[in-house]
Amino acid sequence: MDFSQINWSDIAEATIDTLTMTGCSLLFTIILGLPLGVLLFLTAKKQLLEQSKVYAVLSLVVNVLRSVPFIILLIVLIPFTLFMVGTSLGVPGTIPPLVIGTTPFFARLVENVLREVDRGVIEACQAMGAKTHQIIIHALLPEALPGLLAAGTVTTIALVSYAAMSGVIGGGGLGDLALRYGYQRFQTDVMVVTVAILIVLVQLIQFFGDKLVLRFTRK
Repeated sequence: MDFSQINWSDIAEATIDTLTMTGCSLLFTIILGLPLGVLLFLTAKKQLLEQSKVYAVLSLVVNVLRSVPFIILLIVLIPFTLFMVGTSLGVPGTIPPLVIGTTPFFARLVENVLREVDRGVIEACQAMGAKTHQIIIHALLPEALPGLLAAGTVTTIALVSYAAMSGVIGGGGLGDLALRYGYQRFQTDVMVVTVAILIVLVQLIQFFGDKLVLRFTRK
């Protein structure tokens, strides 16, 4: 296979676009998904703020959004994306659907991680008179930190995959490059390079994510 015809500047630009989409989307996903996941945990049965109706509504919304295939979500959200950022193309046009697609996914992971925290930690805080927000900030989240980092790693990898998929609607990045050159123009070399870069990105994310989890896991 001849790689001499590849425009490496396009590859570099597409890689940067993919990293930008992933990074920005991850930031907003954490900002929105972490509180949502905490709220799901707190309002669940036998938890600190048990509210069955609130939990049922939140859980339904999360499940509905998670059940919609991302490629369909990209298309359905085009009017919303146009309203939010003024375009449905390129990096800016990809971030809103990425955030909406991964926030419920991350929130559910957060809820599951918090459920794994030893109930005795919460009860000890309650016995000392700690308020709910104090328990969350000073006990619940610190105890769950390794699990939250693992959840963030999984979410980041999902974002890389979704960002590549956004190339179908002109979202830019490696997915768009693979579609335009590798598929439509039958340039197999471009397809191979873009896939290789995506594999390396995922491996690096998983490697550093695992390192962080080990770093913050209490012995």
